[in-house]
Amino acid sequence: MCGIVAYIGPNQAYPVVINGLKRLEYRGYDSAGVAIFKDEILTVKEKGKVAELEAICTQNDISGHLGIGHTRWATHGEPNQVNAHPHTSQNGMFTLVHNGIIENFSTLRDRLYQRGYSFQSETDTEVLVTLIEDIADNGKLAFADAVRAALAEVIGAYAIVVISKDHPESIVAARKGSPLVVGIGKERGEFIFASDATPIVEYTNRVIYLNDGEVAEVNREELVITTVDNVIQTPYIQELKMELEQLEKGGFEHFMLKEIFEQPKSIFDSFRGRFDSENGEFMMRSIKEYKDKLEGINRLIIVGCGTSWHAGLVAEYLFEDLARIPVEVEYASEFRYRNPVIYSDDLVLAISQSGETADTLAAMELAKNKGATVFGICNVVGSSIPRMSHAGAYTHAGPEIGVASTKAFTAQVTVLTLMALALANLRDQMSQDEVREVLTALEAIPAKIEECLELDAQIQEIAKEYHKAKNFLYLGRGYNFPVALEGALKLKEISYIHAEGYPAAEMKHGPIALIDEEMPVVFLATKGANYEKVVSNVQEVKARKGKIIALASHNDPHLEASVDHIIRVPETSECLSPLLNTIPLQLLSYHIAVLRECNVDQPRNLAKSVTVE
Repeated sequence: MCGIVAYIGPNQAYPVVINGLKRLEYRGYDSAGVAIFKDEILTVKEKGKVAELEAICTQNDISGHLGIGHTRWATHGEPNQVNAHPHTSQNGMFTLVHNGIIENFSTLRDRLYQRGYSFQSETDTEVLVTLIEDIADNGKLAFADAVRAALAEVIGAYAIVVISKDHPESIVAARKGSPLVVGIGKERGEFIFASDATPIVEYTNRVIYLNDGEVAEVNREELVITTVDNVIQTPYIQELKMELEQLEKGGFEHFMLKEIFEQPKSIFDSFRGRFDSENGEFMMRSIKEYKDKLEGINRLIIVGCGTSWHAGLVAEYLFEDLARIPVEVEYASEFRYRNPVIYSDDLVLAISQSGETADTLAAMELAKNKGATVFGICNVVGSSIPRMSHAGAYTHAGPEIGVASTKAFTAQVTVLTLMALALANLRDQMSQDEVREVLTALEAIPAKIEECLELDAQIQEIAKEYHKAKNFLYLGRGYNFPVALEGALKLKEISYIHAEGYPAAEMKHGPIALIDEEMPVVFLATKGANYEKVVSNVQEVKARKGKIIALASHNDPHLEASVDHIIRVPETSECLSPLLNTIPLQLLSYHIAVLRECNVDQPRNLAKSVTVE
């Protein structure tokens, strides 16, 4: 989950590398470092954020046309200067940055100990760079050949960029299970390597997404891509659609707030051009290409992690309610390690914002090996999940920099809603009038989210009353039970307040014991099939003096006298209510975190893209 940047070309490397690390800081911010090659390799590392590294770098001569950088989310070894990347081999021959986990590093380290090597850090990365040096010395191998030979002995996941003091015009990079992108610069011999496209977009829009098991070598202005077995590959050059303005805060205090306010657009972009509401028709390529398969599936298995898992839970209600397909929603991290029963007529739906979530990729591979059809729902064009999927759909949420997912969640739910409606239509489980009604309601969602965003000032006042709370409960039923889980997760992630989401009816089976006058309880009580039941649950909390914050529909006359705070949201079809009800919960979490002086965009111990187990 670390961030890698590297530059080689006619311009100064340091500005590209340090600015790239700032763009990638959402991937990890325990420590950071750079190595710049001029007459020799200068390495500067520091615990903490990239800004602290930058302050130290200004005290050094950091000129040079070749450089690598890294911002770390710690796995092996605590966050400190010694464990920070880049790491250099014992004799100083090679310097390396790494994202991933080398699972057999202990075995490799013991072997290297026996060969007389010692280690300064606790990291698996130092073991890898020392292994490269050992192989180069003893095998008398060329730079790239030594890297390939070392990687052939490695078990685990990696994205690496390596430089050598004897090769001032070369970079060797490789990936397996962790993402790595190569940007082809506008000038001759200019290449930028990064964990994703965000550090590259301001320099070029032409990129190559390395595939698993590929090695990229820049040598004297030429880029060559091979496999670890040294088989030449023909790369596919893609054109980035990302705009630089999408990576800036745009006048907002935090990326998270900007991304909350971008949801009218991100939801519109995620459904635009994919249906015709007047005729109840769908223009989704994956649905058309797999029409015969989808007509005959007997079960849908959804895999995801974190917020994507919550989107999958919403989808369970959607697919079962609308399309009448039985659904199982699985944590990808658990699915991959048991022996799940998977049939060839199952459809496995993998959901990930980044498209690089390690557990989700492993779950997909397992499902494909068992003969299932695998669809991917992803936000990042060219990432691993779309490439591994048989088919699927992009969400078009745009770059999401805040670690706590907001617009990616609602974009995922939007696409999942369309897929559920398309399958309902395909399998004759809804009439054309019913399909058109929901599609028309979906077209109105961006404007209704604009109305929800106008509640920001009211929600900020509510946050002032509860930002010192120790615990929160979030309660919802039906479609809004997953929204309760997601609301609780957002609060935990960015404010560090303990929060739990429950089905409202389950409150009586344990959580009600926690309720007293100090316990804020958030109810998702908008109009729907279970509305009366939720109102009864509100009364049960009120009787025990709990503090009640309720999301209610505009025209609801009943709840206001029973709750401490009421947040009114527009009405919509019940199956679309998660898209609206999520917004106030995101704002509540945001304002509570700001009042607690938490780092909203970079909460402690978290990283955006979980590319390691």
